[in-house]
Amino acid sequence: MADDHGSARSPVTADDVQHAVRLALTTLRSRIGGDWDAKAGTLEWTCWETVEHLADDLFAYAAQIGPDTPPLDKEVPFHWFARREGGPANVTFADPAGGPAGLLMVLEACGAMLTAMVRTVPADVRSHHGFGVSDPEGFAAMGVVETLVHTHDIAEGLGVSWTPPPGLCHRVLARLFPGAPEDTDRWATLLWATGRGELPGRGRLDSWRWYGAVRD
Repeated sequence: MADDHGSARSPVTADDVQHAVRLALTTLRSRIGGDWDAKAGTLEWTCWETVEHLADDLFAYAAQIGPDTPPLDKEVPFHWFARREGGPANVTFADPAGGPAGLLMVLEACGAMLTAMVRTVPADVRSHHGFGVSDPEGFAAMGVVETLVHTHDIAEGLGVSWTPPPGLCHRVLARLFPGAPEDTDRWATLLWATGRGELPGRGRLDSWRWYGAVRD
């Protein structure tokens, strides 16, 4: 998969979702014996909870485009709940008895679900998201962003380096963050766009969002 980027927008694909999740798993499995109860970066969640949240995001995006007639005004009505006050509200949780290896298997499975759905659902399907009714490409891009930035959070907590490919960052920036600068480092720009870093002349964002509405 090429990581070069130019001015034209290339679509985010199922292969991008698969690639992002596989890269994340390789990085996180290198710290399988780490402290998964450590805080994930600047989040108030542990590394374990953040992986669960990420897996749940991927599952939820797959589910949202799954029905024959996806909802345009609401989320598919799963029961969401948090295991503790202040923890992430999920549908999907990992069995603690499986340990970190089991946790990462849950992430791998949910990533495979989104990959498969994006690959098979017709491109003209539309479904609700809080940041705009979107299409399979949009949900793919959301899944990639969640994977890249939450792996960043988890990697900080586990003390491992994480720098995803610039081309992957570029494609999701072009799809979901149309106002982001185009002449800056792609990974640093994605961190800035999601409130996790600064760029020259641009301070850290206090609030942020992406734009999931269908493009082109």
